[in-house]
Amino acid sequence: MFRCLSLGDRAFKNALVRPPTTVKVEAEQSQSVPGLQISVIRGTDLFGYVGIEAVLDQMRRKTMKAGFEFNIMVVGQSGLGKSTLVNTLFKSKVSRKSCTPNYEEKISKTVKLHSISHIIEEKGVKMKLTVIDTPGFGDQINNENCWEPIVKCVNEQYEKYLREELHVNRKRRIPDTRVHCCIYFLPATGHRLRPIDIEFMKRLGKIVSIVPVIAKADTLTIDERLEFKERIRQDLAANGICVYPQREYDEDPDEHILNERIRESIPFAVVGTDKEHQVNGNKVLGRKTKWGIIEVENVAHCEFANLRDLLIRSHLQDLKDVTHNIHYETYRVRRLNESNMNFSELSLSTWPLENGTADKSDSESHL
Repeated sequence: MFRCLSLGDRAFKNALVRPPTTVKVEAEQSQSVPGLQISVIRGTDLFGYVGIEAVLDQMRRKTMKAGFEFNIMVVGQSGLGKSTLVNTLFKSKVSRKSCTPNYEEKISKTVKLHSISHIIEEKGVKMKLTVIDTPGFGDQINNENCWEPIVKCVNEQYEKYLREELHVNRKRRIPDTRVHCCIYFLPATGHRLRPIDIEFMKRLGKIVSIVPVIAKADTLTIDERLEFKERIRQDLAANGICVYPQREYDEDPDEHILNERIRESIPFAVVGTDKEHQVNGNKVLGRKTKWGIIEVENVAHCEFANLRDLLIRSHLQDLKDVTHNIHYETYRVRRLNESNMNFSELSLSTWPLENGTADKSDSESHL
């Protein structure tokens, strides 16, 4: 859990898991300042205990007190189990469908965006989770440009953050509403990617971290699942689609080995449920069929556990870092380089967050 906290940049994350070393004093010439010599003192070269590593505890306490944000978007046509999977991921009723009284399932004529926020606390760590749903996506006969409201929403959050940064009197902590991860749900057709899947991931992959999943994977046999996953990986490569984690962002050999295993498993074939059943005397999350129980967290049955570990237990902080250092930075540079950029207007005006095609409704709960 400690790796999942918002404790700084990616370099700090790597420092947490790097084992201590004992080497001699080294001196090197600084590349940034000519003539400046930097000495590196490690291990037993110190005269005694200094207490430098206590800064990790300080940062941990500060982060636990302040909490952190994680914003996740779910995209896919109706009926693929988006709400159920999100509830299963966080083991609570966090989806819009679960939190809306007297909810009625009806197909929207346009793509509308709805967000709902929760404060989740576990073992003293607080996380503000925001789930952004996209009802209406892919549900029409003509789905041309149905991704535009979603692209617009993602860029609006970057613009909102940029405006806050450019204020003369900035907040000590800028609220982070940027989308850190987009879970894209693929129907278990057993064939290949559809044109709408290719077009969406091509456009969104440039501005947000996409994690594709095969929804309701229990409708496929194991062989069908493996063949479908391979065809999807071929389509992703053939169309130049970037999904998370990208090879160019691997920072060291250990991270590269871990991420290669993840890339070989993408897209994750998942099953979601919030119902518990008895298996060998233990309660497990699963779907009961007349052939038996499909255990959601059993890697022999589906890859839900791998998806959960990626999003929460191993790469949550990295998803936030990639959003800030790669996607947001790309947007920020482009905006600041625009020839007719008006800085006073950028920092003082209010960006319209509501429009005819994207409807944002926010609510907050404490879990």
